[in-house]
Amino acid sequence: MALLAEGTTEILNPTYCDDAEAALAVAEALGSTVSRSEALTRIAAGKNPAAALLNCGESGLCLRMFAAIAGLYPAPMTLTGIGSLLKRPVSFIEKPLVALGAEVRTSGGYLPVHLRGPLRGGVTEVDCSISSQFLSGLLIALPTCELDSALLVKDLKSRPYVALTLEMLAKSGIQIGRDASFEQFSIPGRQSYAAGRINIEGDWSGASLFLVAGAIAGRVEVHNLNPQSTQADLAILDALVMAGARVRMQDESVTVEHDRLRAFEFDASDCPDLFPPLVALAVNCEGTTKIYGAGRLEFKESNRAATLAEEFGRLGIKIAVDQDRMTIEGGRSLGGQVFSHNDHRIAMALAVAALAGKQGLELEDEICVRKSFPSFFTDLDSLAGKTEPV
Repeated sequence: MALLAEGTTEILNPTYCDDAEAALAVAEALGSTVSRSEALTRIAAGKNPAAALLNCGESGLCLRMFAAIAGLYPAPMTLTGIGSLLKRPVSFIEKPLVALGAEVRTSGGYLPVHLRGPLRGGVTEVDCSISSQFLSGLLIALPTCELDSALLVKDLKSRPYVALTLEMLAKSGIQIGRDASFEQFSIPGRQSYAAGRINIEGDWSGASLFLVAGAIAGRVEVHNLNPQSTQADLAILDALVMAGARVRMQDESVTVEHDRLRAFEFDASDCPDLFPPLVALAVNCEGTTKIYGAGRLEFKESNRAATLAEEFGRLGIKIAVDQDRMTIEGGRSLGGQVFSHNDHRIAMALAVAALAGKQGLELEDEICVRKSFPSFFTDLDSLAGKTEPV
């Protein structure tokens, strides 16, 4: 949004993880001037792309959003990435972008993506069965187009993330209409983004790991969490309560304390990133936990459902996946050697689950946490034997 605004936008409370750096690099390639400091990121908008190659790193969000935004420019662009992103399908972006005025060619439904704009707006259908992130990219790009647009959304998953996108668009001065079911969006063209100061909320995805750590191994207090957030992963609080953990929220802090934990049922279809911490929680619950929405996990950094079953299986935990349902038999992990599969959320969940295990574990390729949470292991280590909040 800062890339498309007039003037300079300041983003407060940034985290310079690998995914964030990938997005900033693409913004620079598209003509923005970016300056970084610990407290804030400044993005001065630019009109002319500085490069034709947009490297999205290993970030699916970066790729899917910027595929739409790069389509605004008349110059030919190529989007590419590294690692697991090269194996993630992108065919669902082709028809909508073509219908809206761009030329698009993928490599058999995978990266690299070659495209040329400009998008003019119009009417198209968007398949969101794999991800809602491309829809968010269209919602960001289309308000600046010459024509008005209408999007017909099919099989939407992760609705809270689309709501979060709309919330941020409204703060940036953009008007978008929608129906109650999030199946139809009307987007007036020729709108302008307002530059300003944006404060990034505390991240419920990252916090969920520490909240689960408190539930299974002691007590944790986490600050800077908005209890009214539209972030999907706020739902971790519901799972913790169902599991029997002691949960207390005051202002913008959450305290979670260990108690006798019991199996629970939870639908994670709208918050699939919670699957790894939910499994870490379920492992330490008495009985068999059922988590729904496992079909959302195939096209992540790894096939996350299969990876969770495989790696927790190494620790003596029985996990079964039956279509959209995952069942986890509770029982303390036995310890051993496990592998992250270069998946940041798998690495963090295994580490948290080990806190209550008998022998701990040896984790390979733990450096992958840099993708979203570079300080994870330092922060986790700081909790050992401590009682003060984090």
